Amino acid sequence: MAMAYILVVNPAVLSACGMDYGRVFTATVIASAVATLLMGLYANLPFALSAGMGLNAFFTYTVCIGMGYSWRWALTAVFVEGVLFMLMTFCNIREAIVNCIPANLKKAISAGIGFFIAFLGLQHAGLIVRDDSTLVRLSETWYRGGSAAALIGLIVTAVLLIKKVKGAILIGIFVTTLIGIPLGITRYAGGNFVPSAPYFCPFAFDEIFSSGKSAFDFLMVLSTFLFLDMFDTVGTLIGCASSSGLVREDGSIPRCKRALMSDAVGTTAGAMLGTSTVTTFVESASGVAAGGRTGLTAVTTAVLFLLALFLKPLFASVPMVATAPALIIVGAMMIKPLREIDFSDYAESIPVFLCVLFMICAYSISDGIMFGILSYVLIHVFTGKFRQIDKMMWVLAALMLLKLVVKLFIK
Repeated sequence: MAMAYILVVNPAVLSACGMDYGRVFTATVIASAVATLLMGLYANLPFALSAGMGLNAFFTYTVCIGMGYSWRWALTAVFVEGVLFMLMTFCNIREAIVNCIPANLKKAISAGIGFFIAFLGLQHAGLIVRDDSTLVRLSETWYRGGSAAALIGLIVTAVLLIKKVKGAILIGIFVTTLIGIPLGITRYAGGNFVPSAPYFCPFAFDEIFSSGKSAFDFLMVLSTFLFLDMFDTVGTLIGCASSSGLVREDGSIPRCKRALMSDAVGTTAGAMLGTSTVTTFVESASGVAAGGRTGLTAVTTAVLFLLALFLKPLFASVPMVATAPALIIVGAMMIKPLREIDFSDYAESIPVFLCVLFMICAYSISDGIMFGILSYVLIHVFTGKFRQIDKMMWVLAALMLLKLVVKLFIK
């Protein structure tokens, strides 16, 4: 329920570049179910996957609308990205990246994601809005409408959680949805219960090599998809695993390679069906918070995704404000690892602080990880502690610098 909004939002985002809403909805459901089922049965971890929000926005508004390429061209880049990720996972490259990140930065990633999704929740509730002078501010209508419903839902969820009521987060979503009915926020979406057929391998390799500019742009877009997906997924895996107590004493995540392979297969299958990059969702933390510790949580979520295929009008009726309390509460749960960090050691605490800060202010998990890693390496180099840096961390820092260069080319 905490991530059901993606089944409405993703088709809406991708339809803006000419894709069919119904077909994208079906593709999103199936790709999410396949990837999440694989996460449960193959990796035995309680994490769910679906089309990534930042990645679908990049797909539509940068690649298709901004750069002028077709959605088939963009899907081809997503497909190639998925195949490359499967190869990288098979060769243990992605797992090595996860395991080389210092313990304190892993804790920072977990806490940063907590603050990030709480910030998302405040926006979904309409409590925090944009402002030209201060960037963001408290909404002037925070005491009425959807914001009021979200605040009530937040208090209800918090009380149930403190009272140790099982399913507190799910009950909170349900209560907020009901409160929204008399307020005119919860409305029956309507529509057809019979699912549309998804796309099938809608690629455009011929368009990619139609010109030198197209081929170069393809490499730039592919690199961006790779960077965004890699570090969003790595950050989410670390954050959710930390909050669920699954991280081992040496800092590694059990069955990490299988989890990353599930992600890569999901992206590849999603592209073949007609949806943008599939990634591990930060909302998985809500399942962890409700007690999920094994793959059974993911399997259950995958089955519910498939049921949603025939319930599009009902899922579309759950307003975003109903999921806001869940995101805020889960965010509060995820900041606990910060208490284990020695903030008197500035060589460790400053990268931690920058990692968390940039996740929120740059509105990007991957950018937060980038500034955390770069600051960690630079601070340790200039303070003579470079021998403490793992060899793979040097590679990561180089990749981060490459990512910044790629961003310059894309712009």
